[in-house]
Amino acid sequence: MRKVNVAEDIIPIGEFKTRASEYLRRLHANRRPLVITQNGKAAAVVLTPQEFADLEYRELVKAKIQAGLDSAASGRSLSAAEVRKRLKARIVAAAHED
Repeated sequence: MRKVNVAEDIIPIGEFKTRASEYLRRLHANRRPLVITQNGKAAAVVLTPQEFADLEYRELVKAKIQAGLDSAASGRSLSAAEVRKRLKARIVAAAHED
C-alpha cells in the first residue's frame, strides 16, 4: 500500500459525495488510500478491494509468525528429527492398515 499524499488524498465527506466516482477512479489508478474526513477529523479510509485483501493477508501472516514464535518460546515445538520420526511412524501405520 502506498503512503497517503496529504495534499490529494484527504478529503471532506461532502466533497467525496459530490465526486465519488472521480475519487474511486483515482484510487484505483494511484493505489493510495483515500482518507475521508467529517467535521475536520478522519472518519474513514477507502482502499481498493485488492489493497484491503493484501492488508488482511499481511495481518494473517504476522499473526501466524507470532503464534509460531510463541509456540517455540513455550517449548511446544518439535525438532525436525522428531517430526520425521512421527511422520515415518504414521506412514508405517497407514501402510499396515491396507
